[in-house]
Amino acid sequence: METKTRTIIHLDLDAFFVSVERLMNSSLEGKPVIIGGMSDRGVVAGCSYEARRFGVHSAMPMRMAKQLCRDAVFIRGDGEAYSRYSRMVTEIIAESAPVYEKASIDEHYLDITGMDRFFGSLKWTHELRQRIIKNTGLPISFGLSVNKTVSKIATGEAKPAGELFVPPEKVKPFLFPLSIRKIPMVGKKNYRLLRSMGVSDIRTLSMIPPEMMLQVMGKNGIVLWKKANGIDPSPVVQYSERKSISTERTFERDTTDVQALRRLLISMVEKIAFELRKKHKLTGCLTVKIRYANFDTHSLQKHLPYTSFDHILIDTALELFKRLYSRRMLIRLIGVRFSHLVGGHQQLDLFEDAPEMVSLYQALDSIRLRYGKKAVQRAVGVAPGPCSPGLKSGETDGRRV
Repeated sequence: METKTRTIIHLDLDAFFVSVERLMNSSLEGKPVIIGGMSDRGVVAGCSYEARRFGVHSAMPMRMAKQLCRDAVFIRGDGEAYSRYSRMVTEIIAESAPVYEKASIDEHYLDITGMDRFFGSLKWTHELRQRIIKNTGLPISFGLSVNKTVSKIATGEAKPAGELFVPPEKVKPFLFPLSIRKIPMVGKKNYRLLRSMGVSDIRTLSMIPPEMMLQVMGKNGIVLWKKANGIDPSPVVQYSERKSISTERTFERDTTDVQALRRLLISMVEKIAFELRKKHKLTGCLTVKIRYANFDTHSLQKHLPYTSFDHILIDTALELFKRLYSRRMLIRLIGVRFSHLVGGHQQLDLFEDAPEMVSLYQALDSIRLRYGKKAVQRAVGVAPGPCSPGLKSGETDGRRV
């Protein structure tokens, strides 16, 4: 166990997409609901517990889901509504918690270590959960324990709409009977490998010598062994709406070439969207900034459904630029920033009817990771010749995360 006992909460919204849909349409209560792309080539983004009883699960092809649960209500999904409700939950948590991390659109970690001296941690967490339910109408579960891993597993056992407290002395008795599938970092590949070694429950995994885990699975094997023994020192990283990834360009020659500025903006968005996906992040807010030749600086921002897809972010950036650049004066600098970052992949973009779009981004990113960021770019974002505005001598892109 860790030398210092911490008090960590994991909060997870139950069947989040479905719960939001039910808030907007009460007739969906009690029915099997499946959300995702509507064509047979679409993918399931989320489903109700009623649908799960038929074997439906997230990331399943929609065609298969329709075969398994023909009587379900099928909904394309509303990324904007889900993002809005996610922010509502975060705001309630932010009002109460000393340190919290928004791990994804529907889950948060809270560190309330030391608060036991003033409040009972279980009572405090129960009251926070009730406050979220009362103010949003959304069902939510929590696990409360000594670290992120145990708390997350506890939440999974508490669902749906439940609470589970695992005190320090109960960590191993709680973990050991559970399947190794319950450990967050055990995916299909690791599960098959461990099962081939005769490992099915967490107790057996915890007893394997760590040297063997290192030999078989590398450094991840040691991390996995520690988690099986209830050890996870990873901190709750304070979430901040200001945390961002950005880039900007100062021109060698001030310009009013709108087409060149649009091309540059597209290129900039494409580049930092790739950085976003590399870090497995989604953004919920985009800002465009321009600085005129007289050093007047203006910016506009727009909240958007959480995403990391270029085609969505580029359209938003160009829309903001069009609204922002109204004076037709020479421009000295242009910049773009993604903020309100959360962990996650493109789960909100699974509402698209074309899963090929996800595959396309994966293929492009794979090429960039292997051959460099500029190995493949949108033609519309590439300057046609030397006349386009360039960087000032000695200056580079500014980027922070």
